[in-house]
Amino acid sequence: MTRSKLAAAGIAAVIGLATAGASLAQSPPPGGPPAGAMRMMRAEGPNPEARAQRLRDILQLTPAQEPALKAFLEVRKPPAAPARPQAGAKALTTPERLDRQRTRMVERLAAFDRRAGATRTFYAQLTPSQKKAFDALPQEGGGHREIRIERRMMGPGGAPMEHDGPE
Repeated sequence: MTRSKLAAAGIAAVIGLATAGASLAQSPPPGGPPAGAMRMMRAEGPNPEARAQRLRDILQLTPAQEPALKAFLEVRKPPAAPARPQAGAKALTTPERLDRQRTRMVERLAAFDRRAGATRTFYAQLTPSQKKAFDALPQEGGGHREIRIERRMMGPGGAPMEHDGPE
């Protein structure tokens, strides 16, 4: 009788493991890559030359407007990746951390001022119909916050984490 109980328990264990393995091996639901992957692709964006050509096509720029476009695109290049916090950053006092944060904010404001100035200069070179087309273009750079939020909500291995409510 003991052997039959052991055999039944062994068969039940094998069936349970096989079922668990099959459920883990299932492919993801159809419909393309997960939302996080789509956002990452969107964050990379098109290459600068493709963007320049797109602006030339949409705005129907003249050769005389080409230098203004080049100056505009040069200032609009994405900045280099920010440096990782230094190892000793945790040892800083609160006033020192605040000073560093203020310095970064001033640098970002200066970069914004450069981009805004280049945009205004380029915009001034456009005809009224080109200005209307430029105004209708989607704004750039708005997706960065979404990407950070989604990364924070991802669990190990990039799997979405379950949560009970809004963040």
